[in-house]
Amino acid sequence: MHVGIAGAGLLGRLAAWRLAQRGCSVSVFDPASGPQPTFDGQGAAAFTAAGLLSPMAERDVASDRVAQLGWRSIALWRGIVKALPGSPYFADRGSLLLVHRGDLGTAQRTLARLPTPGTGAHAPVALTNDKLIAIEPALSGVSHAWLLPGEGQIDPVQTLRALHEGAPSVLWHWGQRVIDLAPGTLRLADGSWRRFDAVLDVRGLGARPELPLRGVRGETVWLRAHRHGLTRPLRLLHPRHRIYIAPRPGDVLVVGASEVESEDRSEVSLKSAVELMSAAQSVMPALQEARILRLDRNLRPALPDHEPRIDAQPGLGRINGLFRHGWLMAPALVDDALRTMELA
Repeated sequence: MHVGIAGAGLLGRLAAWRLAQRGCSVSVFDPASGPQPTFDGQGAAAFTAAGLLSPMAERDVASDRVAQLGWRSIALWRGIVKALPGSPYFADRGSLLLVHRGDLGTAQRTLARLPTPGTGAHAPVALTNDKLIAIEPALSGVSHAWLLPGEGQIDPVQTLRALHEGAPSVLWHWGQRVIDLAPGTLRLADGSWRRFDAVLDVRGLGARPELPLRGVRGETVWLRAHRHGLTRPLRLLHPRHRIYIAPRPGDVLVVGASEVESEDRSEVSLKSAVELMSAAQSVMPALQEARILRLDRNLRPALPDHEPRIDAQPGLGRINGLFRHGWLMAPALVDDALRTMELA
């Protein structure tokens, strides 16, 4: 079975790796110049992401389906990272929801959408200040906190590199944009057609105008804070923002906000950077001595209903519309799509 894949972002690399493991011949086409991140607002949005695996924390804006895909994917990621070269960073020690005094109403609205204790499902655990400091001594200045058990995080850059390196049999065609697809065929920007037994379209925004997609801007600040001590990702709830902080190996922290309704790919603004870093410092005072490694941004593909979409017919499959939940849902969506295409 020879499969052609349009797009070498998270979905494309994960699908290529899965198919190669199953003995398929795989060719991947992408307009990027190579497999490494450029951090210039172009290319795979997955490189910019914080890699949060938060089915519960997303429930205030996401559907039950997204949460279910997320829980499935966390279980799948455990096995995937173990099988990849270098075993990319993955942790599932839970995440934290935090609020400052005066923002409790925002937290209560979020918590109202989460499972409650005693239902048998994952449920938030309220933490006293002493308990919070006991598990995360680097934090201070919050009035209320909750632990969300079972949630986790993954290192996007490490994982994307490992998915590429872990599939040496895959033919990676860099600098080649797919502009059209049909069952069993891909058409490249140079006008040539490539034929396969099946093709998979995972181009994100590159799939326009076939799909009614819009780009939603995401912005991140990468900081180095020596011995910062944070071991779990956290979200600081605010009436206007959902600020997150994700710890990474090597004293690195990634700070970001959930979404900005814009297709602007230009550099991060001073206003955004100040807001993100001020919010982060409000719960981690030691960050005042952190060093700014990178300000990054990219566009995430969203459909009008904010739901992921799988389309399949003989010889052709599509996955798109992951919005801000790409790392949360990708393994489950890829497995579902390959199964539907009878490639699993």
